[in-house]
Amino acid sequence: MIHISADKVAEVIIMARELGRAEAEMDAFIDRLNEEEQAALVAVFWIGRGSFEPEEYADAYRTAQAEATTPTAEYLKGSPHLADHLESGLDALGISASDEEDELYRGG
Repeated sequence: MIHISADKVAEVIIMARELGRAEAEMDAFIDRLNEEEQAALVAVFWIGRGSFEPEEYADAYRTAQAEATTPTAEYLKGSPHLADHLESGLDALGISASDEEDELYRGG
């Protein structure tokens, strides 16, 4: 079980795809997440990027907590493939990112 809801990750994915328009909104959204959720978001990102395997989620989560020195939104925006990595991370963890995104688009 990850320490952030899949719909919150999906919201970040959607905003990351529209970063030119939604950067301030994404920054505020991520800043409102608690520390556990921010660390989980980074862990999902790292899994999607291939830095950790899905079965290493707990290690990725602990590492994200221990190494959090830069604001999470700033750190994540440093990746030009943020949305893709988050989507791949959710999928690797057995959560359908596209289903979560579709649900948000439908107003779920």
